[in-house]
Amino acid sequence: MKPIRLIPVVALAASALFASQAVLAYGAGDVFVRGGFAKSEPSSDNGELAGQDLSIDDSNGFTFGAGYLFHDKVGIELNSSEKIEHDLALNGAGAGSIDRMPVNLLVNYYPLGGLDSKVQPYVGAGVNYTRFSGEPDGINADNSYGAAGQVGIDLAITDNLMLNGFANYAEVHSDISAGGGETEVKVDPVTVGGGVTYRF
Repeated sequence: MKPIRLIPVVALAASALFASQAVLAYGAGDVFVRGGFAKSEPSSDNGELAGQDLSIDDSNGFTFGAGYLFHDKVGIELNSSEKIEHDLALNGAGAGSIDRMPVNLLVNYYPLGGLDSKVQPYVGAGVNYTRFSGEPDGINADNSYGAAGQVGIDLAITDNLMLNGFANYAEVHSDISAGGGETEVKVDPVTVGGGVTYRF
């Protein structure tokens, strides 16, 4: 075969190889779902309740979310978790527990989006809504709205399946009433977790 005839063959092979690799990168129009497990650690300074120091313990739970990229490097994500049960203590003594369910709406930036890379880091910022339930008798906690942010990374295993790791922070302040009084309590959890991402 003459060298001149090899050019289209080599070009076609190179194009196919590049396409098979480039599909690992995030790109405009991608849709994904995520699921995993995380540990959530509230702020160490939660405030006071009924004149006593309040402490909110760490807890674990399953997380899930979904997202869409409207640009190679920019997309939106909606994520949440199952109800996370936190034990409460007043002046060091057990005081029951409370359930917290967060919902985050974030705009994510992917610095390597559109590039040929199995590793896809991202950062995001947006808003958090937190619903409280299951309070101990005599205590009522208002739901919360605040800012939220996250950092994360996806590692491609196949064209569609990725391993995921993340950390996020949410500004969660709740007005809690107890014993005839009301006070603002800070939760401000940092959540660290991992799982899998599936891209369509």
